[in-house]
Amino acid sequence: MIKMNEFSNLEDNNASFLKRFYIYQKERFPLFGHGLLVASFSFSAIAYSRICRGEKEFVNWEIYLTGIFTTITLFLLVRIFDEFKDAEDDAKYRKELAVPRGLMSLKELAIIGVVVAFFQIIINLFFFPKMLIIYFIVIAYLSLMGKEFFIPEWLKKNQFWYVTSHMLIIPLIDVYASGLDWLLEGVSAPKGLIFFFAVSFMNGIVLEIGRKIRTPEKESEGVLTYTGMLGANRAVMLWILILLLTLSLSISACIFAGYGMTAFIVLGFIFILCATPAFLFLKYKTNKLSKMIEYASALWTIAMYLTLGGGPMISKLLFN
Repeated sequence: MIKMNEFSNLEDNNASFLKRFYIYQKERFPLFGHGLLVASFSFSAIAYSRICRGEKEFVNWEIYLTGIFTTITLFLLVRIFDEFKDAEDDAKYRKELAVPRGLMSLKELAIIGVVVAFFQIIINLFFFPKMLIIYFIVIAYLSLMGKEFFIPEWLKKNQFWYVTSHMLIIPLIDVYASGLDWLLEGVSAPKGLIFFFAVSFMNGIVLEIGRKIRTPEKESEGVLTYTGMLGANRAVMLWILILLLTLSLSISACIFAGYGMTAFIVLGFIFILCATPAFLFLKYKTNKLSKMIEYASALWTIAMYLTLGGGPMISKLLFN
């Protein structure tokens, strides 16, 4: 039986699975946009690992392209797990979302998740079985996240630990991506990766806070936002502080990798560019500026990865 509510579109809900999944991914996990972000994330993790090890060439492109199937679809699994985890609250407070309005059922998403995991295992087993060690660690942690670590009520009351525990999945996937270099090469992971993983973790928090900054008229009952919890000014100042901390970690990562002054100038420019909408929001609390903070969060994340790993590696490939 198809779920229906006031936000349902009967034509969409009765459409073929492929059409419904297309609409679902467009709303909840845009495969093209997220794919580009995760591909740059993975490329940079591998590149940074190789640069720290003194390697001048990138890994075999077959390894990279095969590996990013796993990293991209791991983030898809994160989205699917979230649909189950948040199902009760979504049905109550966010009825416009795909599952509550009946576009996709949790059963269908579970089947998609199982199929995706099956292909992840088969591909890793065939191309690089060593990577299954890290893969299963990521899946184990994701499973615990799906169960809210068996302390859901405590986590809801302690937002700091909720965010911290959930953002750790990002550096874990980063470990997998970087392992396409060091683990497959049979060497120890470069110590500098600690800085890269820390930046990944903080990037997740930048995105998390940035997408939950709202003007007062956009706040909704039951929908957690940082402006709702902390007030508009404190939430935005927290976002700027997290941005500044991430910048400091990025500078440390650059120093460890031996990057020159150009990297520091680029990082400073990106910080000023991305922080500008937030400083403007402190004075002019408009919906447009709150949306610009969300976009700035995404831009910051992509720029950090490209500056730390992608850009320097591309430069080496083109000019060395």
